[in-house]
Amino acid sequence: MTALVAQIAPQRSTQYAAIASALAAPELLLSPLGPDILALEPVQLGGRVFLKLELGRAPDERTLRELGTLAMTSAFFEYYERVGDEPGPFLRPLDTRFDPVLPPDLPMTRRYKGKTNELFTHFLCNAARFSSRYAHQPWTSLRLFDPLAGGCTTLFVGLVLGADVAGVEQSAHAVELAAAFLRQYTREQGIACKVKEERLRKLGRRWQFAIGKEVVRRCVLAAGDTLESPALIAGFGKPHLIVADLPYGIQHEGQVVPLLKEALPVWAGMLQPGGAMALAWESTRLGRSEMLAVAEAVPSLEVLDAPPYNALAHRVDRVIKQRDVLVARVRG
Repeated sequence: MTALVAQIAPQRSTQYAAIASALAAPELLLSPLGPDILALEPVQLGGRVFLKLELGRAPDERTLRELGTLAMTSAFFEYYERVGDEPGPFLRPLDTRFDPVLPPDLPMTRRYKGKTNELFTHFLCNAARFSSRYAHQPWTSLRLFDPLAGGCTTLFVGLVLGADVAGVEQSAHAVELAAAFLRQYTREQGIACKVKEERLRKLGRRWQFAIGKEVVRRCVLAAGDTLESPALIAGFGKPHLIVADLPYGIQHEGQVVPLLKEALPVWAGMLQPGGAMALAWESTRLGRSEMLAVAEAVPSLEVLDAPPYNALAHRVDRVIKQRDVLVARVRG
């Protein structure tokens, strides 16, 4: 049996630190390490909280690389109660060997009101991938789609991980700002970037980016109605994963339920068979059972609600008192 400890990802504020503490254990259980975890508990080491894992076997090279892509933990150590006659505990750092495709600060650099925390977005991306048929494929072989892209944090996280990404956002202004930022960022970083801007008749506008030289990543930003997503990202290919942070507001239930009843069949129809989606929503007014009922009404979707999927609710701030995550997989 092998023992590891995981450091919970440090955050800029206590608000986000609480989110990392709440979601670190579920993310580990969903990860490729999950089947080997025999016990998982928080421990105090040097005045800080870590997660201690008892494993049935030592992680192999592939699992170590996967651990490096986790959002809610930042470092892993082998744990020893003692070494020889010296009482411990002792920690030995593990090399998780994650090499981001684009600079990791890409999702963090642009700040704006209402932005979803980039590490939570990263968690959503991992939850979708780990829950899909494509969990064992590298990020560089996957296509990620955000049908409610906002400021495109999901797409920027996906680019760092190595995926091809596409997003649709109703606000043309938000898409213009995201496209301008990506152009400026790649130029300042000296990253090769080709951009094609298009006007799509009766649909909206679209920006197509080809980023990099040796390995070219695709990024499609489209301004238009999410119900027109298949046409707006035509040519991108069927996504393997969908990740979205649903709109917030006082009338949250009134906004989200009608949207999902129309949009979920469209989004599910876009995914590859065995593809998965992870959707975050404010669950203060729209409870988990109601949200699951909406998703379960889509015949092609298999809603995942066994542990740890039913333990992803967490507090965000005074406005968003509780946020939850729905994960569903396309049958077939």
